[in-house]
Amino acid sequence: MPPLRTALLQSSGRLGDTADNLKALDEAAARAAQAGAGLLVTSEMFLTGYALEIEDIARLAEPADGMSARAIGEIARRHGLAVLYGYPERDGEAVYNAAQLVGPDGERLANYRKTHLFGCFEQAAFTPGDTPVVQADLGGLRVGVMICYDVEFPENVRAHALAGTDLLLVPTAQMHPFQFVAEQLVPVRAFENQMYIAYVNRTGPEGEFEFVGLSCLASPDGVTRTRAGRGEELVFGEADPELLRVSRETNPYLRDRRPGLYASLV
Repeated sequence: MPPLRTALLQSSGRLGDTADNLKALDEAAARAAQAGAGLLVTSEMFLTGYALEIEDIARLAEPADGMSARAIGEIARRHGLAVLYGYPERDGEAVYNAAQLVGPDGERLANYRKTHLFGCFEQAAFTPGDTPVVQADLGGLRVGVMICYDVEFPENVRAHALAGTDLLLVPTAQMHPFQFVAEQLVPVRAFENQMYIAYVNRTGPEGEFEFVGLSCLASPDGVTRTRAGRGEELVFGEADPELLRVSRETNPYLRDRRPGLYASLV
């Protein structure tokens, strides 16, 4: 299979303005498709912005099949590429910090709810998800989804590795002073779990937060294949099934595991 050219949209969009953020997504999708990308990944809570009042998050939250989901399905179909976007998901009275993957035909492929909520703000605003591994098949790869803080738990990423995830998509709102996560932790996670990780951040000041950018695509050999700076940027990297195959043959981590020794972890 040919590599899956992946576009990482490092942007915070406009806080609280879903319509404007959909317009920005459409423009980014056009640029990504023109550059040959088959997948566009956005940041955590891209659809609405992150640093909202809790009541505004609840007001702007939409169901997984809501109006914005249909609009993004049309964007994906029109430009012929898959889109992963972060948004607040409404399900009855519950609101989740979610990310949804839409295929190049506009059909919804996967919806993930953040399982590990970071800090008092998120814990007050959202209900935690309870499904750690959500996957879909795209471009010959098994694609998994998680959100921001989730990737900092090694058990979470290892669960994806054991379930066969090839490319892990991680929209994030990673802030100062934790930039070491983007710079150091994410490439290590990719290496120790033998997968690609697309880690896509917000950027700049937003409310009380300062997002650090530094979005990246890390590969299973531990190399950062592409890295954004600190500003708004659209960067590209290749998720190559052949490199993945060779790396997994060479690196014995998953083969050399001894699960019987790890029972105390759970």
